[in-house]
This record gives sequence, C-alpha cells and structure tokens, in this order.
Amino acid sequence: MASLTSHAHKAADNPWLERLARAGLVGYGVLHVLFAWLILRIAFGTAPADGDQSGALHHLATKPYGAALIVLLVVGLTAMVIWQVFEAAIGHRGERGRHRVYERVASAGRAAFYTYLAWTGIKVLRGKNKSTADLQEQASQDLMVSGGGRLAVAAIGVVVAAIGVGLAIYGLTKKFEKHLRTSRMTTQVRQVVRRLGEVGYSAKGGAYAIAGVLLVAAAVTYDPDKARGLDAALRAMAAQPYGTWLLVVTALGIAAYGVFSVVQARYRKV
Repeated sequence: MASLTSHAHKAADNPWLERLARAGLVGYGVLHVLFAWLILRIAFGTAPADGDQSGALHHLATKPYGAALIVLLVVGLTAMVIWQVFEAAIGHRGERGRHRVYERVASAGRAAFYTYLAWTGIKVLRGKNKSTADLQEQASQDLMVSGGGRLAVAAIGVVVAAIGVGLAIYGLTKKFEKHLRTSRMTTQVRQVVRRLGEVGYSAKGGAYAIAGVLLVAAAVTYDPDKARGLDAALRAMAAQPYGTWLLVVTALGIAAYGVFSVVQARYRKV
C-alpha cells in the first residue's frame, strides 16, 4: 500500500500533468467568458443557442479554428480530471481531520464536473447537436413518469441548489484563497484576484441555486420545461422585472469567474 501511494504521489507530481492542468484552467476560464457572452445575448433576446456550457461550446465550434480550440480544451479538462482524482485520493495533505475529508470530496465533485465538460466537448466535436439542456429536460421527463422519479428529480434539485449556495458562500468567505500561491502576488494583484473570486463564485453559485430551485419546481408541478438546468435558470431571470439587467450583472459575474480561472493558471497550487 505504501508503494502504491508513493507511485500515486509521483504521478500526481508529474510536471507535464501540471502544465496541462494549468492550460486546462485557461481553457476553463475562456469557456466561462463565452458563457457570459451567451448570457448577454439571452438578456437582449438574441441568443441562438442554449444558455449553458454546451451552448458556449456549440457557439465556439462555429468559429474559425473552433474545433481545434475545443480539442485543446478537452485535453486540458482531461488533465484537470486526473489532477482532481489524485487530489481526491491522496491530496490536500495540508488539511487535517474532517477538513481534509471535505476538500477531498470537493475534489471528487470537481473531477466529475470536469469529466462532464470534457465529454460535452467530445460530443460537440462529433457533431451531436442536441444540447445539454434538451437532454436534461428529456431525462427529467422520463424520470417524472413515476412518483418515485419525481422525488428523484426534486432531490437532484435540492443538491444542485445546495451546491449553488455552497459556491456563493465559498466565494464570499474567500476560501478559494487557500488554494492560491498568494505569496507570489503583489498586493494589487491579490486584491484584484480576491474581488474576481468573490464576484465570480457568487454569480456562478446564484445561477446554480436558481437552476436547482427550478428542478424542484419541475418535479412539484410536473413541468419538464423547468428542468433545463442553467438555461432554464437564465431564462427565468430574463422573465422577471428588470430581468435584462439581472442577466447583465450575472454575465459580468460569470465573466469575472472566467478571468479568475485564467489567473488561477499561474497561481493555483497544482
């Protein structure tokens, strides 16, 4: 077991894995900036695609060299998956007790999410046009055929909403700073990064919290149209009074998270 752990540590410390993971963080940030652009288009009624990460990838695929960029993004995301799997298995050695358990569980969740994004990118490259929002709606509709299925959809909604609240709290309490090499930042850079993290995590958390609440509402009212994830959450915002400006603020927050992710490529502890 000690030998296996030693090999795992060596694999986790591979410099090429670190470089690819950092490149993946840049791509992850760019994806969020594209996502923010789609949110702005939803705000002003000109969005041609679904307002989620798959919509951002489909939009990127239509651009010159878009497919090549998606390939690079998938490679980077795959490296991030491997990195977070190692973190979940043997990482966060600076933490103690339950705090280390929490961090390892969070790493497992990040690995799952990065896997989902990488797979979404692969599907876009393969020319599959059905969006993630459509698939979520169809899956929810299939589940809600039975009473037990509706409970499952509601439970998923509660989990998604809790994740959203957790992301917002994570940002507002600045817990992301412990994963950054802040000692390598100037005072001005540290202040900018702190604000980007606060705003970015809060905006992203708010969007996910609304998506989770809509999933619960979809189960309660048996309305699969509400079970379209982030796309439904953003369009629900758009339907509110001052919805346009609410979406503009959300877009700016998501863009801030994207810039924060790019900054992480330099300062993140990998």
